[in-house]
Amino acid sequence: MADIVHHPENPAAPPAAEPDALPSPGALRSETYLILQTRQAQRLIQGRRAEDGTPGIVGLTRFAALLRPIWNGARSDDAYADWWLVRIHDALEESERELRALMQHVDALLKQLPGISVSVAQSVEPVRIPLAFSNPYAFRGSHLLSQFDELVRGILTARHVALLDRDSSERLLAEGGRHVRRAYTSALGYRFLGINRDDLQMMTARARQAEEAMGQPPPDVVEVRLRAPHAPARAASERGRRFAMRGAAVRPGSAETSAAEADSEATAPAATPTDGAEIGEPVQRAL
Repeated sequence: MADIVHHPENPAAPPAAEPDALPSPGALRSETYLILQTRQAQRLIQGRRAEDGTPGIVGLTRFAALLRPIWNGARSDDAYADWWLVRIHDALEESERELRALMQHVDALLKQLPGISVSVAQSVEPVRIPLAFSNPYAFRGSHLLSQFDELVRGILTARHVALLDRDSSERLLAEGGRHVRRAYTSALGYRFLGINRDDLQMMTARARQAEEAMGQPPPDVVEVRLRAPHAPARAASERGRRFAMRGAAVRPGSAETSAAEADSEATAPAATPTDGAEIGEPVQRAL
């Protein structure tokens, strides 16, 4: 008896054996570094604590720490957290525009000398700072600091070649730093209370507490017509509330933005990639 040939055109033939499943690719990882060349920009990494009557300065590290509960709140459908992300986004955008305008002014100065080519000064030993932020707006904060670093180099170069006098250069440096600090302080004022939009609709005790502490969010934010471009996906309200209670580093009702708590977070050692590491030892982040 002839053997049956396993051929697609032979309906009586049994199906060919399935090939072994291909292995799935592993997780994507990346390393990110902020490279700074000026002391003026480096000082805005840590900022300054408020003490002895001296006002504090919110640096990049504290800005990132303040963003953590806001990010968790936005994921858990907290309209106040969404409102704060919109404000932070707008503040970063405005500061970036202002720094670009200052840089264009300095660039024009450096190009105004006929017959002389001026290259912007560079550090002989730049500082590489590993970043391991847990949300995009912290990275946007590092973009801003890099932009300020470039501006400082341009200003100091223009002063060195007598295109800016000392007073004018100091005014430009102060103005540039003020724009960075203004963007970083936009994260102040939020309080994680473990609420979501259902609480606002039913006006629960937590919602009343939030309104007393932070005011009323705009209707467009409450009704989800307006969210920050890099805002996280919203979880279903009850599931989101449970997520936020696990993920936030503060108890419901505590003031995340108090100076003592924010400063202690900002100076904490770098953590593992899963718990919101910020600035410290090199950490590979999953994409």
